[in-house]
Amino acid sequence: MAQIVLNDVRKMYGNIEAIKGVSLEIADGELVVLVGPSGCGKSTLLRMIAGLESISGGQIAIGDRVVNQLEPSERDIAMVFQNYALYPHMTVRQNLAYGLKNRNTPKDEIDRRIERTAKALEIEQFLERKPRQLSGGQRQRVAMGRAIVREPAAYLFDEPLSNLDAKLRVQMRVEIKRLQRSLATTSVYVTHDQMEAMTLADRLVVLNAGRIEQVGTPIELYERPATTFVATFIGSPSMNLLQNVEATGNWSLTADAAVPNGTATLGIRPEDLHVIPDGLDDDTFKATVKVAAVELVGAESYVHATLPDGSDIVFRVAGRSRIEMDDMVKIGAKSSGLHFFGSNGVRIA
Repeated sequence: MAQIVLNDVRKMYGNIEAIKGVSLEIADGELVVLVGPSGCGKSTLLRMIAGLESISGGQIAIGDRVVNQLEPSERDIAMVFQNYALYPHMTVRQNLAYGLKNRNTPKDEIDRRIERTAKALEIEQFLERKPRQLSGGQRQRVAMGRAIVREPAAYLFDEPLSNLDAKLRVQMRVEIKRLQRSLATTSVYVTHDQMEAMTLADRLVVLNAGRIEQVGTPIELYERPATTFVATFIGSPSMNLLQNVEATGNWSLTADAAVPNGTATLGIRPEDLHVIPDGLDDDTFKATVKVAAVELVGAESYVHATLPDGSDIVFRVAGRSRIEMDDMVKIGAKSSGLHFFGSNGVRIA
């Protein structure tokens, strides 16, 4: 096991700077998730740690070694890809053993590692099958097993669940979290799925256009997003952002609302908004909106509505909503649910 340290890491493709001075410390045994939209640089950064991409500047250290000039095979890492990358002509057992044989691992040690890994992943009954005889979820378990038997200093996961259906993704998320906890091996996980990121990570790293936007625990990023980018990326549905706080006539804040100087944008998560009951008027934020659509998602509904200026807002109601399209509804939020951002998109304390 080992920590991973990135110091001002950069990547150039011609005149284009894809990774713009990323510095990050990943603790020994920690599971860090790199998340962000397509093209933000998360997979490129992972491949640079793995040695599959050269770096244009900065330094990468794994454990006590600077690995800038080391080949992938010399970095003591194991990588799990989204496309499984199994050898189709080999059995599961042979796939698991292949990398160990190349490292001249003794046969009894190979057998011990395979049996232990197969038991942990519940693939013992598949050891003599070939990949074509397995389901997608089973193949992904084998791909994970091939990394686990290596017992490396760090695991790198590149969107390993993106090819699975929704139910299998949930099952595999739980499996990966359980395994990582039991193995206590430093892990870096890349995904564009913010729900996957929130449920897996010890810490989240939100990337935007090759830069780190914010680092923290999932709950820290959810409750105190550093920028409007993080506010809208983390959380589903995303945070409502209302512009021009001082000039608006489409909604109101009570006179005692503590609005920081320089506020340009007000953020409110859908779950912090509620329908104001008749006769009650003690909310800090208030607005009357016209309902555009209602989404029932099981135990709750999300109501999509518009403010008088035509801008959108989403709020959550419990259970089956009696609200219908074109209804006029008065909604509100307490002061604890309000987030303030400056004109540069940065959170105001």
